[in-house]
Amino acid sequence: MYPRFVAALALTMPLVLAAGCSTQDNAPTAEGENPRITLKIGSSQPETQPNFYCGMKLLKERIEGQNLNLTLDLFPNSQLGPDAERFSSVQAGDIDIDLQGGSAMSTAFPKIGVLDAAYVFNDVDHFFKWADQNGQDFFKEFNAATDTTIVDAWYFGMRTFTATKPIRKPEDLAGLKIRFPNTPQFLANAKALGANAVAIAVEELYLALQQGVAQGQENPVVATHAQKFDEVLKVASLTNHQVGTHYVVVSDKTLDKMNQAQKDGLFKAIRDIRAENRKCVDDETKKVLDGWRADSGRTVVEIDQVDRQAFISKAETYFNTYFKGADLELYKSVRAAA
Repeated sequence: MYPRFVAALALTMPLVLAAGCSTQDNAPTAEGENPRITLKIGSSQPETQPNFYCGMKLLKERIEGQNLNLTLDLFPNSQLGPDAERFSSVQAGDIDIDLQGGSAMSTAFPKIGVLDAAYVFNDVDHFFKWADQNGQDFFKEFNAATDTTIVDAWYFGMRTFTATKPIRKPEDLAGLKIRFPNTPQFLANAKALGANAVAIAVEELYLALQQGVAQGQENPVVATHAQKFDEVLKVASLTNHQVGTHYVVVSDKTLDKMNQAQKDGLFKAIRDIRAENRKCVDDETKKVLDGWRADSGRTVVEIDQVDRQAFISKAETYFNTYFKGADLELYKSVRAAA
């Protein structure tokens, strides 16, 4: 059975086993045998982050452990370029599979950026409930616009602030230069939360924090720790203002080269990893937070010390005027499903 996101969509994918394609091996296969295909999977995540070792690496092990004639080559840590460039390469078929946030793909399909709005989802359960109940039609529309297929999403962690001082309420962001990713939705999130955003690529962020170009940043705890931003920033505020997810997106050009058994195996493996990946992220988040709490040189502003309702109200007021038309309808429908 296909993942809930693409159950109907994937069944309609044409079967094209064209010779000479960039990811298909040259060696011929016997009649009835799965074609030999090597898939490139990319991500901005380093190897020290759960969505690599409990995601990409796990997918490679699961797929290559079956008799599918599929080989996965892993390219973490932005080896294939930054997010927006990689997604263009997925559309072109030069990258077969990628882990992408919605905001990075919103240049091709603006509506998906709405799912990255601050506090649009209350928590990760709200996200997956919405995606499983409403995602199929939404991701069909995404597929038609981008020639790529979202198979499922893996949890990345709740995005929180780490900065030079505690952030308990929107007013605490005043005067702080906080790094946000350079996409329209993330920069809108900054305005919605009351932050003074500086747009810096993640690959340049550590140095920017060291030099004071930014006085804080927002990321899931696991990313903040894995990318060593906590070496510079000693105050974490658990605002949990955005559900971080990585959509596992596959090029339709790649799917065209795969037979049905290969597609079935790939899609099932991606879906099955979702729960394991989430537990892995939760376990690592707890481990990192426990370490921060035990460090006398650090401050952790706990969830119950954050005026989350003030942040939510501020964000809702902003987005109810920022979004227009179909985007506003989507935003309101997601909030109503909380």
